[in-house]
Amino acid sequence: MKVLITGSHGFVGRYFINKLQQNNLTLIDTKAGTDCRDFFKKDDSQYDLVIHLAAIVGGRESIEGRPMAVADNLSIDSEFFQWCLKTKPKKIVYFSSSAAYPTWLQDPMLEERKLEESDINWNGSLYPPDMTYGWSKLTGEYLAQFVPNVHIFRPFSGYAYDQDLTYPFPMYIKRALEKSDPFEVWGLGTQTRDFIHMTDVVNAVMTAVEQGITGPINLGTGRSTSFMELAQMSMDAVGYKGEIVTRPDKPVGCMHRVSDNTKLLSFYTPKITLEAGIIEAVTALG
Repeated sequence: MKVLITGSHGFVGRYFINKLQQNNLTLIDTKAGTDCRDFFKKDDSQYDLVIHLAAIVGGRESIEGRPMAVADNLSIDSEFFQWCLKTKPKKIVYFSSSAAYPTWLQDPMLEERKLEESDINWNGSLYPPDMTYGWSKLTGEYLAQFVPNVHIFRPFSGYAYDQDLTYPFPMYIKRALEKSDPFEVWGLGTQTRDFIHMTDVVNAVMTAVEQGITGPINLGTGRSTSFMELAQMSMDAVGYKGEIVTRPDKPVGCMHRVSDNTKLLSFYTPKITLEAGIIEAVTALG
């Protein structure tokens, strides 16, 4: 199978490469010297599968601190879908984001509510998504409607031990391994996320592609974990107890972001629990 992966050298891309390494892979990433937009201008090849991961993001501080840089994703996705219309890939994977969901649905007053795919309704009112990153992904989903064979996925908090330290999971593991005392948690620590291991993300995507399920599909476990709980779980895995201190001055994003994964469970069940993922990370990095 002839496969193109954009953003191939990023965190998510590395897991897709590992999964698809027996195929004929074309890898495009600025880290390897090629901007995907330059590639789209020159390439006329047809691929059996295109996995589009190229995007500018870098954790909460980047999303809130560099909104215009993140807005370049609008250009990336526009040129990507124009290229798809020209070259007609047989199957296309577009990574959207849980950041595309309306922020008002992620309020602490709605703590028990899980985000459903239908909460983004093109025929109704589209409430503001999360910053320019959310807007770019929402726009990407809209553009995808005009291109055949697109599988849309909305990943929640994907994680693994080799993730960049700008994200909370690897940073918390690092602090636990260093036995930080106090243990710093951004915000009040009550904000919640839905953590899903990157192995499950990739396996779910490939299962959906094989079965022809185009989406949109939430990629999450449906489990709500607060940052305070994640800090405690990380310390427990290492075997020490430090004082947790909160940093309300730091960016936290939406307060409650958890997926309704009913659609995902109809064809794939996540296998790696958060506890197992923490143990894996502690073992790998310790």
